[in-house]
Amino acid sequence: MNHFERDADGVLHGEGVSLIDLADAVGTPTYVYSEATFSRHYRVMDEALSGVDHLICYSVKANSNLAVLQLLASLGSGFDIVSAGELARVIAAGGDPAKVVFSGVGKRDDEIAAALRAGILSINVESGWELERCAAVAEELGIPAPISLRVNPDVDAKTHAYIATGLRSSKFGVPFEEALPLYRFAHASPHLRIVGVDCHIGSQIVEPAPLVEALERVLELVDTLQSEGVQLHHIDMGGGLGITYKDERPAPPKAIGEAYAARLAPRGLQLLVEPGRVIAGNAGLMLMRVLGTKVNGTKTFVITDAAMNDNIRPSLYKAWQDLVPVTLDAEKEEQVVDVVGPICESGDFFAHDRPLQTMQRGDLLAMRSTGAYGFSMASNYNSRTRAAEVMVHGETYTVVRPREQVAELFASERLLPHVK
Repeated sequence: MNHFERDADGVLHGEGVSLIDLADAVGTPTYVYSEATFSRHYRVMDEALSGVDHLICYSVKANSNLAVLQLLASLGSGFDIVSAGELARVIAAGGDPAKVVFSGVGKRDDEIAAALRAGILSINVESGWELERCAAVAEELGIPAPISLRVNPDVDAKTHAYIATGLRSSKFGVPFEEALPLYRFAHASPHLRIVGVDCHIGSQIVEPAPLVEALERVLELVDTLQSEGVQLHHIDMGGGLGITYKDERPAPPKAIGEAYAARLAPRGLQLLVEPGRVIAGNAGLMLMRVLGTKVNGTKTFVITDAAMNDNIRPSLYKAWQDLVPVTLDAEKEEQVVDVVGPICESGDFFAHDRPLQTMQRGDLLAMRSTGAYGFSMASNYNSRTRAAEVMVHGETYTVVRPREQVAELFASERLLPHVK
């Protein structure tokens, strides 16, 4: 469920805010987020896990705007980060470092040091050499490093190849058979403090079976560790729950929560999860304005002021995302069109062969389900300024990131002093 609905006149609103009025005031392209939807999605996840001691660590990479992080921190969320920059964002937004887990396959020494100084909950270690670096940095600082090993259970998440992370062929995690020797190394080190076991098999998972299978494999390792005297604080099952983009029917969080609780509650370990897309995805959309239409042979193109630099998912993943007119007009004919942007790439498209009511210059389109991996993956390709970001709350809104100005694109660049 989300709070982007039409009024009686067919005009799309974000909560109580007309998207026509918002576009006129703020311009386009603009990302629009719903505070009520973010809050609802977090609470649904929290309730789904009520059968077991748990901590939700929102995946910052999905949408890292400070206002989003601030809102989730106010609801009690922890955070899953993958860089020192994301850690700095969490702290700036009022997040608690003690509720932060640090994931990623390649952490620099300075990033490990920043995490230790901040007092985060866990560094999710993904290789033997990274474990050694954690020990070395911890020794240098005199701060024991809290670690979890991210184990790779070789479970197929049945998702897009780019976002499947739990297979043996993936760059992520420690092979299952290598985990126990690394845990023994960590247990013997005075500079490392084992706090948990971590696992994440992929994103946009729409059925619970792969997640349950991964948990069963992780519990095998947990039993072995506990038999050797290793005391754990938590099991981190990562994120990856899918959302509806088109016709997907993802399992409700409650079903997965119940499956986790049945296996974990008797063990007395805290469950950590790292949802991103399932909280943020349908809490946002991207507004764009039609620049014009063009017919090339049998193809009709709707050209918008948004482009692949604003949302790269359709180009990068061939992702399907719903495109709807902001004003629905039943009297307009429907056409089959390609919706494209102005960038000089054939890959600059949002939709191919999409049925859409006839669009004219100045009309507004909304791309749904862009609250996750929309703005966070945006770039300045073609020296295009990045979109504005707006959070609606009730009948009001806040510009939580103003649109970039052209001068900002090269403000940090320098001319060669010897060239006249």
